[in-house]
Amino acid sequence: MIKSNKGFTLVELLVVITIIGLLASIVMASLSSVQSKARDAKRIEDVDQVRKALTIYSSSFNYYPIATATTTLTATSTVGSALTSSGAMPRMPQDPSIYQYSYVSNSDGSFYNINFCLETNSIAGYSQGCDNYIAP
Repeated sequence: MIKSNKGFTLVELLVVITIIGLLASIVMASLSSVQSKARDAKRIEDVDQVRKALTIYSSSFNYYPIATATTTLTATSTVGSALTSSGAMPRMPQDPSIYQYSYVSNSDGSFYNINFCLETNSIAGYSQGCDNYIAP
């Protein structure tokens, strides 16, 4: 009588495990790229929200909040509290990752720059890195 083995060999199991590991690493790499692009889209949305709030503030006071030294935009910063207390925006947005938004104006409040960082080159008109600015 011939006895048949109905299992997988060690080599077959190792090949399947290797293929699953390779597929999982490809999925994780593409997911990481999508997450970076989503964070960049959120940054653009946040900066645009701040730009609109600055326009509202300027139409009320005839100047932008004055900060002649570069200031990090937070809820407790001079600029952030000026925008929220004036009603121009309900709360100051926060970068979705480790970066920060910064603000600087000239001494009479007639001009400003908002600086922000991006993780990818996926947003048209902007580049990867922290050399991105929005001005009025």
